[in-house]
Amino acid sequence: MPQDAFTLRHIARELNEQLGGGKVNKIIQPSRDEIDILFYAGGRTRKLVLNTNASMARAILSDIPRTAPDVAPNFCMLLRKHLTGATLTGVAQQGFERILAFTFDCRSEFSCAVRILYAEIMGKYSNLVLTEEGVISGALKVSSLQENFKRVLFPGVKYAPPEPQDKANPADLAALTERLSALGGGDTAEALFSNLSGLALPTCRLLAKQLPPPPYGENAAKIAQRIRDFVFSDDVSPAVERAGGEAKDFHARFDGEQYPTVNAAADAYYTERETNKNFSEKKRKLESLLLARRKKEEKKLALLREREHSCADMEKNRIYGELITANLYALKKGAEGCELVNYYDENAATVRIALDKTLTPAQNAQKYYKKYNKQKRTLAAVLPQREEAEADLDYTQSMLSALERAENALDLAETEEELRGAGILPPEKKKVKNPPSVPFRAFEKGKFRIFAGRNNVQNDRLLREAAPDDIWLHTQKYHSSHVLIRTDGRKVPDDVLLAAAEICACFSDAKQGNKVPVDYCERRFVKKPPRAKAGFVTYTDFKTVLADPVRHAELEI
Repeated sequence: MPQDAFTLRHIARELNEQLGGGKVNKIIQPSRDEIDILFYAGGRTRKLVLNTNASMARAILSDIPRTAPDVAPNFCMLLRKHLTGATLTGVAQQGFERILAFTFDCRSEFSCAVRILYAEIMGKYSNLVLTEEGVISGALKVSSLQENFKRVLFPGVKYAPPEPQDKANPADLAALTERLSALGGGDTAEALFSNLSGLALPTCRLLAKQLPPPPYGENAAKIAQRIRDFVFSDDVSPAVERAGGEAKDFHARFDGEQYPTVNAAADAYYTERETNKNFSEKKRKLESLLLARRKKEEKKLALLREREHSCADMEKNRIYGELITANLYALKKGAEGCELVNYYDENAATVRIALDKTLTPAQNAQKYYKKYNKQKRTLAAVLPQREEAEADLDYTQSMLSALERAENALDLAETEEELRGAGILPPEKKKVKNPPSVPFRAFEKGKFRIFAGRNNVQNDRLLREAAPDDIWLHTQKYHSSHVLIRTDGRKVPDDVLLAAAEICACFSDAKQGNKVPVDYCERRFVKKPPRAKAGFVTYTDFKTVLADPVRHAELEI
């Protein structure tokens, strides 16, 4: 949920407790909408994340790693200039608004100043503004008088907070009572959201569960007091609300998945949400790239097949040329066609051959020979091109298949590296030396370990690390993960083999079907051809089992 004033009140208190007195060590701007400030406070380094993205606006402590750009943006440089080495003297909420004020004592050999960094956590209007003596030094999102005549955010202008909404402040009992007494019927949460400032709709829904429905009439004063007590109580039970296993929301006071602090609950929620968002965006980007590549390869293959099809009558042209040559004595110039016995046919059938009446019989024979030779050369050139195009298309389809099976960032890591190695993606500017290997999907059944590759690169690595008598599995005529049963010299029971086949079918293009044919053999019968693309193998001495796709999450380790 958006960090409303109710939630920010608790977060401000926690940030003040954990960061108060801390010194600014480092400031980075990992993205257009985010500033990260590293403090040394309480004997350890803490990272404050100030995000102004419309759907992810927040001010929390987080340990999510961030990468700083090679060149820092202007606002980041301004903060580094004025806040590096400064001491944070306090974090406070401005009234009951969605604004946090971070006050810094900035001292150096040549100057001494108090600067305030305002974090306005207000959805699409979120912003960060640095001030000194009430005057704006800089803002993450600046606006001039021409852009916004009501509120100017520009260096040298006096800082003014956003205009308050036409709602009652929960701290003002008189105004709150007046609003409540005027309420009619309807949804309690919606009524509270429309009339109380600083409360998001999810908070109003929690509050509505503790209140009777309107109208309140003469009880409005009592209801106002209950609302004020709820909003300004220091009692918290921070939790993340989940639906279907996914984080749906976080709350300062809730009965969901509990956390020690409101900040910890917010960090868990935003971390999961941001991770899922980054994963989805990266997966969509790679999928779009591969789909475009597949379309290009399909077009190329269609053209090659068309050229190959144009050579379908190649042998007929050769035969026509030979038949005309064999019957030169019986043919004369000027004929538009002839009927000759086809001695290549076992029944010696007669065939009609079209002739160019402007050419002699010998020239007509040469015309058919030339056409045959041209088609022969075309076919000789097209066949290897077509085979290469088919292999490229199959490889692209295998990467799309692996991408479709990807469930998290781990699954994408080596697929992305494979795309870079294949030249489909440009190489990284900063290449990580010896990046850690992404683990296989691992399962255990009856004291047997079962491993499944996440992508083509892992499939090759799984093959390299396997012992000769390990059991290797792959779906028949479908792209799938390579699956391996580690035998350690033991005979594999039928239930273990079936479980491995079901896992293989699950991580394949046939995962929506049933009775999927899965081939299996000992690793010794699986070969990797020289210069073959990642994930491509040949195998012999195999058997086939029919298996329904089953994830077997209960076997995962």
